[in-house]
Amino acid sequence: MSHWSERRVCVTGGAGFLGSYIVAELQRLGCGQVFVPRRRDYDLTDAGAVRRLYADARPHVVIHAAGVVGGIGANRAHPARFFHDNLMMGVQMLHEGWCAGVEKFVSIGTVCAYPKFTPAPFREEDLWNGYPEETNAPYGLAKKMLLVQGQAYRQEYGMHAIYLLPVNLYGPGDNFDSGSSHVIPALIQRCVDARLAGQRQLAVWGDGSATREFLYAGDAAEGIVLAAERYDDGGPVNLGSGSEISIRDLALQIARLTGYEGEVVWDTSRPNGQPRRLLNVERARDAFGFVARTPFDVGLARTVAWYLEHVSRSRTSGVIPPAGPCGSWAGSGRPGARGE
Repeated sequence: MSHWSERRVCVTGGAGFLGSYIVAELQRLGCGQVFVPRRRDYDLTDAGAVRRLYADARPHVVIHAAGVVGGIGANRAHPARFFHDNLMMGVQMLHEGWCAGVEKFVSIGTVCAYPKFTPAPFREEDLWNGYPEETNAPYGLAKKMLLVQGQAYRQEYGMHAIYLLPVNLYGPGDNFDSGSSHVIPALIQRCVDARLAGQRQLAVWGDGSATREFLYAGDAAEGIVLAAERYDDGGPVNLGSGSEISIRDLALQIARLTGYEGEVVWDTSRPNGQPRRLLNVERARDAFGFVARTPFDVGLARTVAWYLEHVSRSRTSGVIPPAGPCGSWAGSGRPGARGE
Protein backbone atom coordinates (compact mmCIF):
# COMPACT_ATOMS: atom_id res chain seq x y z
CA MET A 1 0.00 0.00 0.00
CA SER A 2 1.09 3.59 -0.65
CA HIS A 3 2.42 5.63 2.26
CA TRP A 4 -0.44 8.01 1.53
CA SER A 5 -3.30 5.57 1.00
CA GLU A 6 -4.76 5.85 4.51
CA ARG A 7 -3.75 9.43 5.30
CA ARG A 8 -5.81 12.58 5.18
CA VAL A 9 -3.79 15.54 3.91
CA CYS A 10 -4.76 19.20 4.12
CA VAL A 11 -3.14 21.34 1.41
CA THR A 12 -3.60 25.04 2.08
CA GLY A 13 -3.33 26.89 -1.21
CA GLY A 14 -4.37 23.67 -2.90
CA ALA A 15 -6.54 25.51 -5.42
CA GLY A 16 -3.65 27.71 -6.51
CA PHE A 17 -0.71 27.26 -8.84
CA LEU A 18 1.74 25.21 -6.78
CA GLY A 19 -1.00 23.75 -4.60
CA SER A 20 -2.84 22.24 -7.55
CA TYR A 21 0.33 20.36 -8.53
CA ILE A 22 0.75 19.12 -4.95
CA VAL A 23 -2.83 17.88 -4.89
CA ALA A 24 -2.35 16.12 -8.24
CA GLU A 25 0.83 14.44 -6.98
CA LEU A 26 -0.90 13.20 -3.82
CA GLN A 27 -3.79 11.86 -5.86
CA ARG A 28 -1.35 10.12 -8.21
CA LEU A 29 0.16 8.38 -5.19
CA GLY A 30 -3.25 7.19 -3.98
CA CYS A 31 -3.73 9.57 -1.06
CA GLY A 32 -6.76 8.56 0.97
CA GLN A 33 -8.21 12.09 1.20
CA VAL A 34 -6.97 15.52 0.17
CA PHE A 35 -8.71 18.48 1.80
CA VAL A 36 -8.32 21.86 0.07
CA PRO A 37 -9.62 24.80 2.14
CA ARG A 38 -10.88 27.82 0.20
CA ARG A 39 -10.60 31.39 1.41
CA ARG A 40 -14.35 31.96 1.15
CA ASP A 41 -14.80 29.21 3.76
CA TYR A 42 -11.68 29.60 5.92
CA ASP A 43 -9.82 32.87 6.47
CA LEU A 44 -6.44 31.53 7.54
CA THR A 45 -5.50 34.83 9.17
CA ASP A 46 -8.33 34.25 11.68
CA ALA A 47 -7.59 31.84 14.55
CA GLY A 48 -11.22 30.72 14.87
CA ALA A 49 -11.41 29.85 11.18
CA VAL A 50 -8.17 27.88 11.43
CA ARG A 51 -9.48 25.87 14.40
CA ARG A 52 -12.66 25.17 12.44
CA LEU A 53 -10.56 24.04 9.47
CA TYR A 54 -8.75 21.47 11.61
CA ALA A 55 -12.02 20.24 13.08
CA ASP A 56 -13.48 19.80 9.58
CA ALA A 57 -10.43 18.32 7.84
CA ARG A 58 -8.99 16.18 10.69
CA PRO A 59 -5.70 15.88 8.75
CA HIS A 60 -2.82 13.56 9.50
CA VAL A 61 -0.50 15.80 7.44
CA VAL A 62 -0.66 19.50 6.60
CA ILE A 63 1.17 21.01 3.62
CA HIS A 64 0.97 24.78 4.09
CA ALA A 65 1.37 26.25 0.61
CA ALA A 66 -1.02 29.20 0.94
CA GLY A 67 0.30 32.75 0.84
CA VAL A 68 -0.25 36.30 -0.30
CA VAL A 69 2.33 36.70 -3.04
CA GLY A 70 3.40 38.83 -5.98
CA GLY A 71 6.30 40.25 -7.92
CA ILE A 72 8.49 43.25 -7.15
CA GLY A 73 5.74 45.79 -7.88
CA ALA A 74 3.23 44.10 -5.58
CA ASN A 75 5.81 43.64 -2.82
CA ARG A 76 6.76 47.33 -2.94
CA ALA A 77 3.14 48.49 -2.92
CA HIS A 78 1.86 46.18 -0.16
CA PRO A 79 4.69 45.35 2.27
CA ALA A 80 2.43 45.48 5.33
CA ARG A 81 -0.17 43.13 3.89
CA PHE A 82 2.49 40.73 2.64
CA PHE A 83 4.05 40.63 6.11
CA HIS A 84 0.87 40.45 8.19
CA ASP A 85 -1.17 37.98 6.19
CA ASN A 86 1.67 35.54 5.56
CA LEU A 87 2.86 35.68 9.16
CA MET A 88 -0.60 35.23 10.66
CA MET A 89 -1.51 32.36 8.34
CA GLY A 90 1.70 30.50 9.08
CA VAL A 91 1.73 31.04 12.85
CA GLN A 92 -1.86 29.97 13.31
CA MET A 93 -1.80 27.02 10.93
CA LEU A 94 1.26 25.55 12.63
CA HIS A 95 0.12 26.25 16.19
CA GLU A 96 -3.37 24.87 15.70
CA GLY A 97 -1.87 21.90 13.88
CA TRP A 98 0.15 21.12 16.99
CA CYS A 99 -2.97 21.55 19.12
CA ALA A 100 -4.83 19.13 16.82
CA GLY A 101 -2.03 16.56 17.00
CA VAL A 102 -1.14 16.37 13.30
CA GLU A 103 1.48 13.79 12.38
CA LYS A 104 3.48 16.21 10.26
CA PHE A 105 3.44 19.86 9.23
CA VAL A 106 5.18 20.87 6.00
CA SER A 107 5.90 24.60 5.68
CA ILE A 108 6.52 25.93 2.19
CA GLY A 109 8.90 28.84 2.57
CA THR A 110 10.46 31.01 -0.11
CA VAL A 111 13.84 31.68 -1.66
CA CYS A 112 13.11 35.35 -0.90
CA ALA A 113 14.08 34.57 2.71
CA TYR A 114 17.76 34.39 1.74
CA PRO A 115 20.02 37.42 2.30
CA LYS A 116 20.31 39.81 -0.63
CA PHE A 117 23.99 39.07 -1.24
CA THR A 118 24.09 35.36 -0.48
CA PRO A 119 27.00 33.69 -2.32
CA ALA A 120 25.69 31.47 -5.10
CA PRO A 121 24.82 28.68 -4.99
CA PHE A 122 22.79 29.41 -1.86
CA ARG A 123 23.39 26.91 0.92
CA GLU A 124 20.89 26.42 3.72
CA GLU A 125 23.60 27.40 6.21
CA ASP A 126 23.64 30.92 4.66
CA LEU A 127 20.01 31.64 5.48
CA TRP A 128 20.76 33.87 8.48
CA ASN A 129 23.85 35.68 7.15
CA GLY A 130 22.14 38.97 6.22
CA TYR A 131 18.95 40.86 5.43
CA PRO A 132 16.80 39.81 2.43
CA GLU A 133 16.52 41.88 -0.73
CA GLU A 134 14.60 44.97 0.34
CA THR A 135 11.71 44.83 -2.12
CA ASN A 136 10.48 41.46 -0.84
CA ALA A 137 11.92 41.38 2.70
CA PRO A 138 8.55 41.64 4.52
CA TYR A 139 7.24 38.64 2.59
CA GLY A 140 10.47 36.68 2.90
CA LEU A 141 10.82 37.31 6.64
CA ALA A 142 7.19 36.44 7.38
CA LYS A 143 7.69 33.10 5.63
CA LYS A 144 11.05 32.64 7.36
CA MET A 145 9.32 32.74 10.75
CA LEU A 146 7.73 29.40 9.89
CA LEU A 147 11.21 27.91 10.08
CA VAL A 148 11.79 29.44 13.52
CA GLN A 149 8.37 28.37 14.76
CA GLY A 150 8.72 24.84 13.43
CA GLN A 151 12.11 24.41 15.06
CA ALA A 152 10.80 25.79 18.37
CA TYR A 153 7.77 23.47 18.36
CA ARG A 154 10.00 20.53 17.44
CA GLN A 155 12.35 21.37 20.34
CA GLU A 156 9.68 21.96 23.00
CA TYR A 157 6.81 19.73 21.89
CA GLY A 158 8.44 17.14 19.63
CA MET A 159 6.33 18.30 16.68
CA HIS A 160 7.27 16.86 13.29
CA ALA A 161 7.54 20.16 11.40
CA ILE A 162 9.74 20.62 8.33
CA TYR A 163 10.58 23.68 6.22
CA LEU A 164 11.20 23.70 2.46
CA LEU A 165 12.64 26.54 0.35
CA PRO A 166 11.48 26.30 -3.26
CA VAL A 167 13.13 28.55 -5.81
CA ASN A 168 11.08 30.53 -8.38
CA LEU A 169 8.44 28.24 -9.87
CA TYR A 170 6.89 28.17 -13.33
CA GLY A 171 4.72 25.97 -15.50
CA PRO A 172 1.28 25.57 -17.07
CA GLY A 173 -1.39 27.10 -14.85
CA ASP A 174 0.87 29.89 -13.59
CA ASN A 175 -0.51 33.31 -12.62
CA PHE A 176 -0.84 35.56 -15.67
CA ASP A 177 -2.49 38.50 -13.88
CA SER A 178 -0.48 41.53 -15.01
CA GLY A 179 -0.73 43.07 -11.55
CA SER A 180 0.76 40.21 -9.55
CA SER A 181 2.48 37.79 -11.92
CA HIS A 182 6.15 36.82 -11.78
CA VAL A 183 8.84 37.14 -14.36
CA ILE A 184 8.11 34.16 -16.64
CA PRO A 185 4.32 34.58 -16.98
CA ALA A 186 4.69 38.38 -17.11
CA LEU A 187 7.16 38.19 -19.98
CA ILE A 188 5.10 35.59 -21.84
CA GLN A 189 1.98 37.73 -21.64
CA ARG A 190 3.76 40.94 -22.58
CA CYS A 191 5.58 39.36 -25.53
CA VAL A 192 2.35 37.92 -26.91
CA ASP A 193 0.54 41.25 -26.44
CA ALA A 194 3.41 43.14 -28.10
CA ARG A 195 3.42 40.76 -31.06
CA LEU A 196 -0.32 41.06 -31.55
CA ALA A 197 -0.15 44.85 -31.27
CA GLY A 198 2.81 45.13 -33.64
CA GLN A 199 4.97 46.88 -31.05
CA ARG A 200 8.55 47.46 -32.16
CA GLN A 201 9.93 47.65 -28.61
CA LEU A 202 9.20 45.93 -25.31
CA ALA A 203 10.51 47.47 -22.06
CA VAL A 204 11.50 45.16 -19.20
CA TRP A 205 12.42 46.17 -15.64
CA GLY A 206 16.09 46.36 -14.63
CA ASP A 207 19.17 45.89 -16.80
CA GLY A 208 18.81 42.15 -17.46
CA SER A 209 21.94 41.19 -15.53
CA ALA A 210 20.19 39.53 -12.57
CA THR A 211 20.03 35.75 -12.69
CA ARG A 212 17.31 33.41 -11.55
CA GLU A 213 16.91 29.70 -11.07
CA PHE A 214 13.57 28.21 -12.01
CA LEU A 215 11.91 24.97 -10.95
CA TYR A 216 9.06 23.39 -12.88
CA ALA A 217 5.99 23.29 -10.65
CA GLY A 218 5.39 19.58 -11.22
CA ASP A 219 8.93 18.85 -10.06
CA ALA A 220 8.45 21.08 -7.01
CA ALA A 221 5.30 19.18 -6.06
CA GLU A 222 7.15 15.89 -6.35
CA GLY A 223 9.89 17.21 -4.08
CA ILE A 224 7.42 18.52 -1.50
CA VAL A 225 5.54 15.22 -1.31
CA LEU A 226 8.79 13.25 -1.10
CA ALA A 227 9.90 15.46 1.79
CA ALA A 228 6.54 15.07 3.52
CA GLU A 229 7.01 11.29 3.37
CA ARG A 230 10.74 10.86 3.95
CA TYR A 231 12.21 13.94 5.67
CA ASP A 232 11.93 14.65 9.39
CA ASP A 233 14.47 17.18 10.60
CA GLY A 234 14.36 20.79 11.74
CA GLY A 235 16.87 22.04 9.18
CA PRO A 236 15.59 23.92 6.10
CA VAL A 237 15.91 22.28 2.67
CA ASN A 238 16.29 23.97 -0.72
CA LEU A 239 14.17 22.77 -3.63
CA GLY A 240 15.55 23.78 -6.99
CA SER A 241 16.91 22.71 -10.34
CA GLY A 242 20.52 23.71 -9.69
CA SER A 243 20.89 25.91 -12.80
CA GLU A 244 20.40 29.63 -13.47
CA ILE A 245 19.65 31.96 -16.38
CA SER A 246 20.01 35.73 -16.71
CA ILE A 247 16.86 37.78 -17.08
CA ARG A 248 18.25 39.11 -20.35
CA ASP A 249 18.62 35.60 -21.81
CA LEU A 250 15.24 34.60 -20.39
CA ALA A 251 13.51 37.55 -22.09
CA LEU A 252 15.12 36.73 -25.43
CA GLN A 253 14.16 33.06 -25.14
CA ILE A 254 10.53 33.92 -24.33
CA ALA A 255 10.42 36.42 -27.20
CA ARG A 256 11.54 33.67 -29.57
CA LEU A 257 9.04 31.12 -28.24
CA THR A 258 6.14 33.58 -28.47
CA GLY A 259 7.11 34.84 -31.93
CA TYR A 260 7.84 38.41 -30.84
CA GLU A 261 10.39 39.89 -33.25
CA GLY A 262 10.70 43.41 -31.83
CA GLU A 263 13.47 44.79 -29.63
CA VAL A 264 13.65 44.11 -25.90
CA VAL A 265 14.83 47.27 -24.10
CA TRP A 266 15.76 47.62 -20.42
CA ASP A 267 14.25 50.14 -18.02
CA THR A 268 17.18 50.70 -15.67
CA SER A 269 15.13 53.11 -13.53
CA ARG A 270 13.38 50.00 -12.22
CA PRO A 271 14.95 47.56 -9.72
CA ASN A 272 16.73 44.35 -10.64
CA GLY A 273 15.81 42.61 -7.40
CA GLN A 274 18.28 40.13 -5.91
CA PRO A 275 21.47 40.05 -8.08
CA ARG A 276 21.72 36.24 -8.26
CA ARG A 277 19.48 33.40 -7.25
CA LEU A 278 20.87 29.88 -7.49
CA LEU A 279 20.43 27.13 -4.92
CA ASN A 280 22.65 24.35 -3.72
CA VAL A 281 20.32 21.34 -3.99
CA GLU A 282 22.48 18.63 -2.45
CA ARG A 283 20.53 18.37 0.82
CA ALA A 284 17.24 17.53 -0.92
CA ARG A 285 18.98 14.88 -3.03
CA ASP A 286 20.74 13.30 -0.08
CA ALA A 287 17.92 13.59 2.50
CA PHE A 288 14.93 12.39 0.49
CA GLY A 289 16.07 11.65 -3.05
CA PHE A 290 14.73 14.68 -4.87
CA VAL A 291 16.29 15.68 -8.20
CA ALA A 292 14.45 17.96 -10.64
CA ARG A 293 13.64 16.16 -13.87
CA THR A 294 12.20 18.75 -16.27
CA PRO A 295 14.77 20.58 -18.46
CA PHE A 296 14.14 24.33 -18.47
CA ASP A 297 13.73 24.56 -22.25
CA VAL A 298 11.06 21.85 -22.15
CA GLY A 299 9.18 23.35 -19.22
CA LEU A 300 9.25 26.85 -20.68
CA ALA A 301 7.92 25.65 -24.04
CA ARG A 302 5.08 23.84 -22.24
CA THR A 303 4.23 27.01 -20.31
CA VAL A 304 4.13 29.17 -23.43
CA ALA A 305 1.97 26.60 -25.22
CA TRP A 306 -0.41 26.44 -22.25
CA TYR A 307 -0.72 30.22 -22.19
CA LEU A 308 -1.47 30.42 -25.90
CA GLU A 309 -4.10 27.70 -25.61
CA HIS A 310 -5.79 28.60 -22.34
CA VAL A 311 -5.17 32.19 -21.28
CA SER A 312 -4.65 34.49 -24.25
CA ARG A 313 -8.11 33.59 -25.58
CA SER A 314 -9.84 33.88 -22.22
CA ARG A 315 -8.48 37.19 -20.94
CA THR A 316 -11.34 39.15 -22.44
CA SER A 317 -13.75 37.10 -20.30
CA GLY A 318 -11.86 37.97 -17.12
CA VAL A 319 -10.46 34.50 -16.42
CA ILE A 320 -7.28 34.97 -14.38
CA PRO A 321 -5.38 31.98 -12.95
CA PRO A 322 -4.28 32.08 -9.28
CA ALA A 323 -0.85 33.31 -8.20
CA GLY A 324 2.50 31.65 -7.44
CA PRO A 325 5.81 32.40 -5.63
CA CYS A 326 8.10 35.47 -5.73
CA GLY A 327 10.39 37.28 -8.18
CA SER A 328 8.92 39.41 -11.00
CA TRP A 329 10.20 42.31 -13.09
CA ALA A 330 6.89 43.33 -14.60
CA GLY A 331 4.16 43.48 -11.94
CA SER A 332 2.22 46.73 -11.51
CA GLY A 333 1.65 46.22 -7.81
CA ARG A 334 -1.44 44.17 -7.02
CA PRO A 335 -0.91 41.20 -4.66
CA GLY A 336 -2.25 37.79 -5.50
CA ALA A 337 -3.29 35.09 -3.04
CA ARG A 338 -1.71 31.72 -3.64
CA GLY A 339 -4.49 29.16 -3.46
CA GLU A 340 -7.69 31.16 -3.28
